[in-house]
Amino acid sequence: MNIETINASLRRIKDYPKEGIEFIDITTMISHPDYFNFVLDLVVDYYKDKGITKVVGVESRGFIFGGALASRLGAGFVPIRKPGKLPAETYSVSYDLEYGQDAIFIHKDALQDGDVVLLHDDLLATGGTTKASLELLDNFDLNGIFVSFIIELEGLHGRDVLSGLDVMSVIKN
Repeated sequence: MNIETINASLRRIKDYPKEGIEFIDITTMISHPDYFNFVLDLVVDYYKDKGITKVVGVESRGFIFGGALASRLGAGFVPIRKPGKLPAETYSVSYDLEYGQDAIFIHKDALQDGDVVLLHDDLLATGGTTKASLELLDNFDLNGIFVSFIIELEGLHGRDVLSGLDVMSVIKN
């Protein structure tokens, strides 16, 4: 198993969700248990000695790996969700996407002082969602934040908004 095999298993859909965007779908990769576990192993191996206490997954594809990563790392899982999905008091941030605007939310009691967080999402493009997620995490007194992605679109320079953070991407396109 190797990264090239994983990359080749991803479905690419041109002009979705709008013209000029190429959507990269991870569902074709995660439907293969060997591929899914290979990617999980890579991320867990990178972060296993970092003292992670919570994995924060960004809706919705960040949940797929986020829960599994939390389990393997012996950490709790915390979702960052879109509007109207969390039932208790929340912090929120609005932000621009490559193809529109959105907002994300986290429960105010989701993290505790001193937590060490692994923020996980499936894709890093321009960094808008990740930057907004980090703004949400600024509401907490954390002892550390690490960031991981399955795919990074290097040409869109999303990593530029993550300066000073430990960032790991499995696939760089």
